[in-house]
Amino acid sequence: MMSGKDQDDDGDVGVKVETRPKTKRPPLYKVLILNDDYTPMEFVVHVLERYFGMTHAQAVELMLTVHQKGVAVAGVFSHEIAETKVALVMDLAQRHQHPLQCTMEKE
Repeated sequence: MMSGKDQDDDGDVGVKVETRPKTKRPPLYKVLILNDDYTPMEFVVHVLERYFGMTHAQAVELMLTVHQKGVAVAGVFSHEIAETKVALVMDLAQRHQHPLQCTMEKE
């Protein structure tokens, strides 16, 4: 006896279940501020407040870390955002004739 439905051997109607592939999170990148002997500390604090959303106290603390250790992580972002922040910091530093360096590296 044939019915209009597709049936497998145990009589159940077959249902196709689609599974979505697990999406991997995009890699994150650390934005690093590097120390130099010429960029004024106030300028570094300004950059951290303006481009990394830090309070004045947070920016001063991170600037001192950069000053003492030579480098500090200003934030961790997706590739595009990290790249943009590095470009903004470098552009502002160049326009103010400061040798401040800002780079990014994969976390």
